[in-house]
Amino acid sequence: MDLNAQNDTSASPECVHSGAGNWSLETPNTTCGNFTSHVPQRVRQRDEDHTLRILLYSLIFFLSVVGNLLIIVVLTVNKRMRTVTNTFLLSLAVSDLMMAVFCMPFNLIPSVLKDFIFGATMCKIVSYLMGISVSISTFSLVAIAIERYSAICNPLKSRVWQTRSHAYRVIAATWVVAFVIMIPYPIISHLESFQRSDNTTAHRCRHKWPLPVAAQTWYILLLLALFAIPGVVMIVAYGLISRELYRGIQFEMGHKKDTDDVKNGLTSAASCGSDDGDGCYVNVGQRPHSVEMTTMPSSGRPIKAERLRSNTSEAKLEAKKRVIRMLVVIVVLFFLCWMPLYCANTWRAFDDTSATQALSGAPIAFIQLLCYTSACVNPMIYCFMNTRFRKALLATFSCCAAPCHRRHHRGMRENEEDVMAMGASMSKFSYTTVSTMGTC
Repeated sequence: MDLNAQNDTSASPECVHSGAGNWSLETPNTTCGNFTSHVPQRVRQRDEDHTLRILLYSLIFFLSVVGNLLIIVVLTVNKRMRTVTNTFLLSLAVSDLMMAVFCMPFNLIPSVLKDFIFGATMCKIVSYLMGISVSISTFSLVAIAIERYSAICNPLKSRVWQTRSHAYRVIAATWVVAFVIMIPYPIISHLESFQRSDNTTAHRCRHKWPLPVAAQTWYILLLLALFAIPGVVMIVAYGLISRELYRGIQFEMGHKKDTDDVKNGLTSAASCGSDDGDGCYVNVGQRPHSVEMTTMPSSGRPIKAERLRSNTSEAKLEAKKRVIRMLVVIVVLFFLCWMPLYCANTWRAFDDTSATQALSGAPIAFIQLLCYTSACVNPMIYCFMNTRFRKALLATFSCCAAPCHRRHHRGMRENEEDVMAMGASMSKFSYTTVSTMGTC
């Protein structure tokens, strides 16, 4: 993310076209004429824009702060929620909270006041923290995608190395990398003064690059490191997961047709997971090394077992379909939230004049809001859509009013699709029954 955009909301008055490479959220006018008759209308329009912008920013800020704080509290308080995937989700929640706190107020307030009132030191600090939060958020999304792929498509191999200690090392590495690669921001961020249309002096936090080629190189690196490469990794990982889940759906559909053969013990299947299944099913007929589980005939028990397996199969089949849809939503929202800004920044790096004329004003304001929206949709997608997390959330806050220790632990063992919606963390204790060949 180019954090230059957030600093330009305090930029020039409406009759000044800034050529320094910064965005202005005012409608650009390259020439100043006599607009006296249009001033009241323009003032009313500007006030309406500010009102709408304040409302949208306030809504997204509230959802982001509350949602990510809830995730941090729930995952910190509940020991049973401390899985490998949830460890990455905790890092994601912290980075998204940082994005909401250090991006949105320092974007909105200068935009409304037309003045960066926080001083030169905060100009550098805020720019640095903005870059760090965006980087960590993106790296966390990639880590979650890789962890899910390994857990679902390579369950046995992933159990060897997917532990919380490994997750802690990965998270520490992502934070260190984010702090290092964003060092240029406090160096190039400067507070400068400008004269407003009412002859008063205001300030803006600007990014000053020594050479145009340096800015172009930086924008290209950001485009690759924080958007293109992470986007490709997420598409590949979630695509392979969806393919494996789709195979499971096909197997379940075929399994229903072969019910009679299953009863006679002619065919069987191994399920990647029991109570915490992720929907990765393997057909024994196609993969001979899988653990074979044959239905054992006994008086009165086969019928009940078959009914139970039928109900479980239906639940897992629907769960797989929901997970596939959720994975598609994750990828679509990632590109929807971030692609406009990275494309706009790259465009500006190579053709500042046309980019500023085309995107200044409402377009860049909308693009920035899309980026901030990711901080409030991530909690909804990765946590609040998960039954286990919702139960843990209710248990956490209900325990404040009444004892609920037993109810909490009983609720955490229910609902078979829980890990599917969260991503199926495959640590040592996650899976009890797995296939010996579960690769994609």
